[in-house]
Amino acid sequence: MTLNAEICKHQNCLEAFALKFTGNTEDAGDLVQDTVIKAIRYHAMYKEGTNLRGWLYTIMRNTFINDYRKGAKRKSIMDTSEDLSSHQLSRSAASNLGENKFVMEDINKALDKLPADYSTPFLKYFEGYKYHEIAEELQIPIGTVKTRIHMARQTLKAQLKMYSERITGQA
Repeated sequence: MTLNAEICKHQNCLEAFALKFTGNTEDAGDLVQDTVIKAIRYHAMYKEGTNLRGWLYTIMRNTFINDYRKGAKRKSIMDTSEDLSSHQLSRSAASNLGENKFVMEDINKALDKLPADYSTPFLKYFEGYKYHEIAEELQIPIGTVKTRIHMARQTLKAQLKMYSERITGQA
C-alpha cells in the first residue's frame, strides 16, 4: 500500500483531532486538508516503519500553530485601536486622507524599487510566514532568507527616512 493511501486511512482520526484544535467543523476540514497536502508533499521526510499517525498529528499541530500565529500577527497589525491614546487618535483624525494616500504611494514605490529577490521574502515575512517556510517555498537557504529580509528592511528604512523623522520630530 502506498504512503498516500496510508495517509488517507487516517482521515477520520485527523478530523477528530482537528476538531479539538479548531472547535469548528469547517475549520477542522480545512486543517485536515492542509495536513494531508503537507504530508503528501513532504512524504520523503517520513521514515518508513515509524508512527504515521504521530507524524500526521505533528504536521497538523504545527500547521494549526503556524496558522494561528499568522492570524495573530495580521490581527495585531490591523487592530491597534486598544493601544491608541486619545491624543494619538485626535492627531490621526486631524491628518487628511490625501496625505495618507501619498504616504501609501511612497511605501508602494519603495517596495516596487526593491529587487524581487528582496521583496518576495520581505512580503512573505510581513504576511506572517516563518523564515523556514519562506526558505522552503523559495528553495533557498534560511540564512539567505534572513539576509534578504534584513536588506529589504534597511533599503525601505533609507527610502522612507523622511517619515520616521516626521514621527520622531527630528525633521
